[in-house]
Amino acid sequence: MATASASLLPLLLLFARLSGLTVALLVLIWALGFKTSSLAHPPSSELLIYDMLHPLLMVIGFILISGEAILVHRWLPGSRNLKKSVHFCLQGVALACGIFGIWTKFHGQDGIVANFFSLHSWMGLICVFLFGAQWLMGFLSFWHRGERRTTRVQVLPWHIFLGLYTYGLAVVTAETGLLEKLTFLQTKRNVLKHSTESMIVNGLGIVLALLSGIVILAAVSPKHQNQHATKTVYSR
Repeated sequence: MATASASLLPLLLLFARLSGLTVALLVLIWALGFKTSSLAHPPSSELLIYDMLHPLLMVIGFILISGEAILVHRWLPGSRNLKKSVHFCLQGVALACGIFGIWTKFHGQDGIVANFFSLHSWMGLICVFLFGAQWLMGFLSFWHRGERRTTRVQVLPWHIFLGLYTYGLAVVTAETGLLEKLTFLQTKRNVLKHSTESMIVNGLGIVLALLSGIVILAAVSPKHQNQHATKTVYSR
């Protein structure tokens, strides 16, 4: 089983990259080409910018970059410290994008509370909070030299679990946001169910779900075919 999983890893990484590029393309087309339909007419330039930035930051900046950070240990050659450095920096960029993405929703024309009433908004706040806590835990456990090696070994399984859980939660949160926005567009803005915009949003949701499955599978698949190498990965 480990041999089969290891042999599939390059294919999983390829599919992850293709899915990520597709997600980025779809969200760019939607945000830059159709977002004016979700705002009051005529929208102010400031509100339009904030409304376009939110999906770009949360999908491309938060989900795609954090997914790439998860996969760093699967493909990046070099020392363990190099991989940890790249992983830590990419996750920091993703966290900054997530915080800034939520900050854009503080500028709605109906006030702050009006933008934080739905399941999507609550899940988004929880997700960014967990992500920040996970990033801080990773820094203290794997970068702070005061921690003993035995402590790092004990923390590692929880770090991996919480990292994958938070990534999956981010994707689910994005899906609820797409559903919320599309429902609003179809009921309030007369966007047809079979319109181009509806198809783009639905396609984005499907590819996001596919991407999350590929990233998580690639993350838990053994990198090497022998058991000794696999144990080495988990003992770091």
